[in-house]
Amino acid sequence: MSRIGKKEIIIPEGVLVSNKGCIFSAQGKYGALEKVFSDCIKFIISENSISLKVIENTQHSRALHGLTRALVQNMITGVAHKYCIVLIAEGVGYKFHKEENCLFLNMGYSHPVKLVIPEEIEVKIESPVKVLISGIDKERIGLFASNVRKFRPPEPYKGKGIRYENEKVLRKVGKRGK
Repeated sequence: MSRIGKKEIIIPEGVLVSNKGCIFSAQGKYGALEKVFSDCIKFIISENSISLKVIENTQHSRALHGLTRALVQNMITGVAHKYCIVLIAEGVGYKFHKEENCLFLNMGYSHPVKLVIPEEIEVKIESPVKVLISGIDKERIGLFASNVRKFRPPEPYKGKGIRYENEKVLRKVGKRGK
């Protein structure tokens, strides 16, 4: 049995959860999320907590036990509090700017890179070198942030590039003279 899957999920105030067959949905003050899960996991919803039980004791269902619990926890946290990722651009001339539903990156290429912002994600430019990506779906926010970072990941010699706010870039020593 999964140690993570055995833990109960506490439902915060203001969050409504429901389960219809394989579809689990959560509603909160920031929006609603709905996800389809495997039918080998049973949701037991009480007043202020959710627990998950494995119906079939197979290796596949045991593997999904902890994963399902983590995904449900992320859904509930997202609709209750929102998720936020901060990206920082380091380097001469590296900057972000936003127009309507597009994020433009000036990252040393001959042209600005244009990224379309998905509807469920909010992007806020705090400064030309700092961008805040937020929303209720942790998976989509992480995917969008990694797509932005992919255009210029931090390089190990000078640390130039796009990095997460709390990311530590391992620095290498450059060439040495004789």
